[in-house]
Amino acid sequence: MNIEKHDLVHEFPDHQHTIRHLKMNDRHFAKLFDRYNDLDSDIRKIEESGQPTTDDVLNDMKNERVQLKDDLYCFIREAESAL
Repeated sequence: MNIEKHDLVHEFPDHQHTIRHLKMNDRHFAKLFDRYNDLDSDIRKIEESGQPTTDDVLNDMKNERVQLKDDLYCFIREAESAL
């Protein structure tokens, strides 16, 4: 099965420089970024390997990933508007 990538640089390619800057200079952004990547990796492992889990657990993980992506995008937009 071909699982779509959801890493932030893939999701927001026009903002890769801002993402890199925030990862290096904003601890809260870096923490959320790491959580997002860990969660995305866990979701991909489940989907690719068929690792047993319930639909509710997988959906909760995906919903958390979406919320994190929204939060991270807000950081990105704020950082870019400050320039």
